[in-house]
Amino acid sequence: MGKKYIIILIDGAADYRIAELGNRTPLQAAFKPAMDRLAENGETGMVKTIPEGMAPGSDTANLSILGYNPLNHSTGRSSLEAVSIGINLSENDTTYRCNLVTLSGDDIYENKKMVDYSAGEISTEEAGELIRYLAEKLNRKNLFFYPGVSYRHVIVYNDDKTPHPAHEGKILPDDIILTPPHDITGERIRKFLPYGAGSSILLELMKNSVSLLENHPVNVRRAASGRRPANSIWIWSKAKKPKLDSFSEKHGIDGAVISAVDLVKGIGICAGLEPVSVIGATGNINTNFEGKARAALDQLKKGKDFVFIHIEAPDECSHQGNAKCKLMAIDAIDKKVVRPIDEEMQKSGFEYRIMILPDHPTPVALKTHTSEPVPFLIFDSAGPVGKEMFKGYIKKETDITEGSINYGSFDEFQAQKSGILVDPGYMLMNLFLRQ
Repeated sequence: MGKKYIIILIDGAADYRIAELGNRTPLQAAFKPAMDRLAENGETGMVKTIPEGMAPGSDTANLSILGYNPLNHSTGRSSLEAVSIGINLSENDTTYRCNLVTLSGDDIYENKKMVDYSAGEISTEEAGELIRYLAEKLNRKNLFFYPGVSYRHVIVYNDDKTPHPAHEGKILPDDIILTPPHDITGERIRKFLPYGAGSSILLELMKNSVSLLENHPVNVRRAASGRRPANSIWIWSKAKKPKLDSFSEKHGIDGAVISAVDLVKGIGICAGLEPVSVIGATGNINTNFEGKARAALDQLKKGKDFVFIHIEAPDECSHQGNAKCKLMAIDAIDKKVVRPIDEEMQKSGFEYRIMILPDHPTPVALKTHTSEPVPFLIFDSAGPVGKEMFKGYIKKETDITEGSINYGSFDEFQAQKSGILVDPGYMLMNLFLRQ
């Protein structure tokens, strides 16, 4: 029997020290005996998933982790999300992420504040009804709305060089400046609106969405029950059709991707990994953690040699600035994903290798992604991994204040102490799969 390879991606789990957690990071403070056992019996290190000069987006980081150089393969996240929800893109298509958001009630659009980038983590069913309504009202000859998951949706613009009259003869250019809504929570939106030649098309759509959404029955029901309304769209993340080499052809193994996030699922599909949907998987802390673990084990039993399990919850908690939520998410991942997978694999008779890591830091204090290296652990059931696996990536040991290290723990500081730094990050997959 061949070896099985499992990656558990705990999105945005890396962080800075937080006073309310006893000046510890969430990874240090969390109760995670399963991860800590794997770290104690495996090897830990740091990996730089975001190349210098690139924005710390989830698309960039997850491409790195799956072994693709973002400098060569990154085309933007929205096109990956489009692929995930089944949109057949052409070379002329440009995609945009379309969030359903909650803005403040100011009369002038530019004066509104970003209250919630996820519209209260609106359900997929409610969001689908709203996006289909917007499509009915706002779709044009070459601009279309497509529903995705929860607050995350896609707009596709076909640049066929024959603009619709409503576009005022303009083609959407390459230099539009767009801002992620999760970066501006609590801020007035005026200085973050689409900017650049042709951006008036996108801004028009955003403004028009307000009058269409505010009295929609979905939002009337949400308001009546005390939930935040999805009272505007927010357009960002311009991208083109992605192109990735086959993961199976690169590494000689077949695999599957398990994620509730269209971006990650889209990367997997483009790489030729089988997408696996899990009922109740939401992309937030109220997700079906156990279902993701069962789905991964089922795929391995059915013959897949590799599974990539992406869990969004820690990142969502960080974007909300909620340290306790992030702590709970990491605890849940350890108890409901890591432990059952490890225990079942021990009984399976297969040799297996597990890697656990975040894709990027998402510090609670900042509520957004950063570019620093993240910790990883690799455990092999056949025996100690050993630093020889990382020949060429051993750096000078980091100076850490005495007392900050929790030996046997999986956290940022223990991983730094190992002296291992994999940079560029896309090389980590080759190391992980190396026999």
